[in-house]
Amino acid sequence: MDIYRMLICIGLMAGITYLIRVLPITLFQRKVRSRFVKSFLYYVPYAVLAALTFPSIFYATGDERASVVGTLAALVLAFFDLGLVVVAIGAVAAALVCLLV
Repeated sequence: MDIYRMLICIGLMAGITYLIRVLPITLFQRKVRSRFVKSFLYYVPYAVLAALTFPSIFYATGDERASVVGTLAALVLAFFDLGLVVVAIGAVAAALVCLLV
């Protein structure tokens, strides 16, 4: 990739990032009173994080079986309200054991 194209890409990414941060400030100048809009804005970060993270889980190990085992382990540990660190270590350990077996 040449430097000119890279600078255009960086400029576009900066512009889009700026718009994403400025639009809510300009659109919602008053306090939001609608329960629907409040709940929508509350859950958007979780939905975006899940949409960005979940597909990469299945490509992280290079073995779909280990990825599924790690994901299931994480879901089970999270179901029992264990901490984030415990869930992450448990998922990694389960995927590692599945890769080694």
